[in-house]
Amino acid sequence: MDQNKIWCAVVSLACELIAWLQMLTLHGHPARRWEPKRLRLRLFSVAGRLARSARQVVLHLSNSGRWTDLLLSIITTLRSLPAPT
Repeated sequence: MDQNKIWCAVVSLACELIAWLQMLTLHGHPARRWEPKRLRLRLFSVAGRLARSARQVVLHLSNSGRWTDLLLSIITTLRSLPAPT
């Protein structure tokens, strides 16, 4: 029974994070109204590789991906947001 409650909390948190991501980063873009399935198939499945260099973690994204530019703009917008206090 507790496992179901935990699973429901995780799913609820994921839905909230997706909604906040769309609200904060996708102003005026049709992707703001995409359902989670479409986001998963287009944005969350862009090929990438994590690499460590000089004690930093670097994300290398595929140049050939159709949605890579949108994903990069999302990441840039998220980085430019002020840190919560």
